[in-house]
Order: sequence, then C-alpha cells, then structure tokens
Amino acid sequence: MRLGIAHHFGWAVAVTASDDHAVVDRRRIALVEPGVSAAPIHNEGNPHPLHGSAEPPADAALAALVAEVRASAARAASAALDELAAGLPAPIVSMSLRAWPVDFPTDIAVQRRVPYESRADSVMYCEVLAELAHHRGWAVHRYSARDVEGQAVRILGERAKVVLHGPRAVWGAPWAKDHRMALAATVVAACGGHDT
Repeated sequence: MRLGIAHHFGWAVAVTASDDHAVVDRRRIALVEPGVSAAPIHNEGNPHPLHGSAEPPADAALAALVAEVRASAARAASAALDELAAGLPAPIVSMSLRAWPVDFPTDIAVQRRVPYESRADSVMYCEVLAELAHHRGWAVHRYSARDVEGQAVRILGERAKVVLHGPRAVWGAPWAKDHRMALAATVVAACGGHDT
C-alpha cells in the first residue's frame, strides 16, 4: 500500500492505493488536535492563545507556541495514521508528501518574515509527517504539487483517466484535485519517485 497526502493547515486528504494504483482508502485526517492553532506562524497577527491579543508575540513566545503545535501535530497525525494503517488489507510501504525545502530556516525570527512566513507552518506539517513515516519504516517520497498529476499521466498512459478520475464513480464525492494529487503521488512513488 502506498499513501499519498495532500495537506493543509491542520488537516489533510489521505489516499491509499495498491500496487496497481487502485484506491483502497480515502479519508480526511486531522493533523492537529482540536483547540490548537493550525497555523501559528501564518496567523501570528490574529489573537493568540498565549495572550489573547492581536499583537504578534515575541520570538520566544512564538517559538513556544510553535513547539506546542508541533507536538500536537505529532500526536494527532500519529493517531490518524495508526487508525488508517489498522484498517488496510496490507502494510503501508511509503508516504508521499508535497516537497519542501530541506534547507528551510529553523530560526523563528527568520520564519516569521517574508517569504518564509507563508510556508513555515506547511513545512512543519511535512516534517512531522515525514518523521512519523520514518518511525513506521515507510519510505518518504516528495512530490511537486504543480506537476505530479502530469507525471502520473505520463506513467499511466492510456490508463490515466480511469486511474485518476475513476475513483469518483466508486467512492463518490468528494473526489477533487487534492484526491487526484495524492493518488498521482502514489503512482509516481511506485515508479521510483524521489525518496528521503
């Protein structure tokens, strides 16, 4: 089984496919616990649970909030992945995630500035998911959201429409861009996509 993830702030679409690219499971999973900020850096101008005002917190306070959110994400995503894996007919061998810069800055003072501010929370989710996958012995594949579906189409050839769009007829709605992207990522991974 190969798992493709299309993540957002605090949640993700998870599509699991077999070796012949048939969808075995499709679900929305939580990536953070209820009541926890889903985007601590991106939303720093909004009221914060640390102090309740719209004033941006100091770097140290924001770093503490990010650490809290990261720990919550690890717990929530781990529980979601365990539940998903337990319901599958075979073990998961890989997880595909949107690519993120491996040299992304870790300093909070840098992350809260443009151009990093808009990606910092997303990178955190990718890192947490990758760590959880590695902990479970799953290979991690990175994909480009812009062209993964095109790569899958080239790999699948004449089967592309049936594989990528056919699950809607079987599984019903929703079957949208995120679902196709996550499934396409499993196709690319099965054919030797980038490992980490």
